[in-house]
Amino acid sequence: MTGFKGHKRRWILVLAVIAAIAAAAVWHFRHPAPTDFKTVKASKRDLQQNVLATGQLDAVRKVDVGAQVSGQLEKLYVEIGDKVKKGQLLGVIDPQQAQNSIREGEATLRELHAQLLQAQAEQQLAAVTLQRNQALAKLQAVSRQDLDQAATQLAVKKAQVGTINAQIARNQASLDTAKINLAYTRIEAPMDGDVVQITTLQGQTMIAAQQAPNILTLADLGTMLVKAQVSEADVINLKPGQKAWFTVLGDPTRRFDGVLKDIQPTPEKVNNAIFYYARFEVPNPERLLRLQMTAQVHIQLAGVEQALVIPLAALGDQIADNRYHVSVLKQGKEEKREVAIGLRNNIDVQILSGLEAGDEVIVSRGGVEAG
Repeated sequence: MTGFKGHKRRWILVLAVIAAIAAAAVWHFRHPAPTDFKTVKASKRDLQQNVLATGQLDAVRKVDVGAQVSGQLEKLYVEIGDKVKKGQLLGVIDPQQAQNSIREGEATLRELHAQLLQAQAEQQLAAVTLQRNQALAKLQAVSRQDLDQAATQLAVKKAQVGTINAQIARNQASLDTAKINLAYTRIEAPMDGDVVQITTLQGQTMIAAQQAPNILTLADLGTMLVKAQVSEADVINLKPGQKAWFTVLGDPTRRFDGVLKDIQPTPEKVNNAIFYYARFEVPNPERLLRLQMTAQVHIQLAGVEQALVIPLAALGDQIADNRYHVSVLKQGKEEKREVAIGLRNNIDVQILSGLEAGDEVIVSRGGVEAG
């Protein structure tokens, strides 16, 4: 009898629990939990539509300084990072060979000038002899053969003088070249700039027979060139004159502004994707920007000042072109609005009509996006 009573009590307890759960379900059905809305206020601010790209920094002016004569780099007066002025002496190539060529050329010219004086004297003697024989020929005091020989001798002496003058001119040109080569042994800066690379070290021998070997590289870091790698999908929207700006990894909060200069016509293929280089310049007076830095580039396609803006995620169903439904929280209740949109980017959208500044737009409901 005691077991029966215990069993009965357990059944009564189970039925009570079931009745409580059923009552709670009925109450929840009649009094649903309030929806958890996440809202954002429509606000007025500047809105931009940008093309995003990754770029690399280079100097607008960069020059490779080479050697135009062969020889050993005897002295190098600069190091990487040095700032130099135009005309400043950067290095010296062993001048001995050029100096020897000058001395040899000057000696050859002195010899040729001496030969010229001798040939001119012999030409003058031949001319006097011909005149005398011509006078005697009138008196029939010399033979015709002697007269012809005198004329021929004068012609030969004139030719000798001409030949020596030509040799002088040729050797003078060689001497001038030797002097130029001597000047080339002094490596001078072709512009103001910073030494950013040294290719040839002091003591190395350079051969300039076929092309000028590079000694060092100068760059003007006062103005930097940004080369932005733009995808083929975005490049059709770019044109010179558009505003552009970028940040660098070292200071992502600082913005460097410029204006798009050009778009390079030749593409570059990277992992089967086609990219084009869009370039613009930025001043670098503080020398914060350096060669080969990575730039996060923004190129502005369009912009609206003080536009009425809401998040793009707040747009609901599309009604027509540029017309959407938007849900607004009004006095704790959801209200549907029809809006017309304007400029948009990947985050925000401009509202042309249907909302006012301060309206609370529903972005999500209980973790689910609106729309």
